[in-house]
Amino acid sequence: MATHDPTDRGPTDRGPTDRDPTDRGLTHVALPTRDLARSAAFYARYAAMRVVHERRDAGTGRGVAWLTDGTRPFVVVLIEQAAAPAPLVPPAHLGVGCASRAEVDGLCAAARAEGALVEGPHDMGPPVGYWAFLRDPDGHTLELSHGQEVALTVERAADAGSGPGGDAG
Repeated sequence: MATHDPTDRGPTDRGPTDRDPTDRGLTHVALPTRDLARSAAFYARYAAMRVVHERRDAGTGRGVAWLTDGTRPFVVVLIEQAAAPAPLVPPAHLGVGCASRAEVDGLCAAARAEGALVEGPHDMGPPVGYWAFLRDPDGHTLELSHGQEVALTVERAADAGSGPGGDAG
């Protein structure tokens, strides 16, 4: 089965130790927030994300933070705004895979105690798996799951030639 190397950026003129800084593919999703620190703490607790970049935008004066879980070159960009944001609500959501059902259950128990659990957990079997919806401080929906088959499905599609550059894509 073919696997994708996220560090492979394709052919370049650069030497073997130089990395091509050009981002390609899906790199981020941006969410508005009223409280940057509170939202960053939520994603650290429930999605194992950490801030890798933070700044105050010179043009708008808004705080901006990039968060990642470190598993791939992808970030959630939080952008401060004074007005209440239009939240990402079900069925729209950000999805995070957990190592086990027990991890999902533990995070759901903590979220329930904090009033952040929206729904679940539910066991829908493959390919959906065991999942629950949480609400972040701005009302955006975060899905915690175990047993979803996203990586497997993507690998199978690439093997069948229906991925990027494939005949069926």
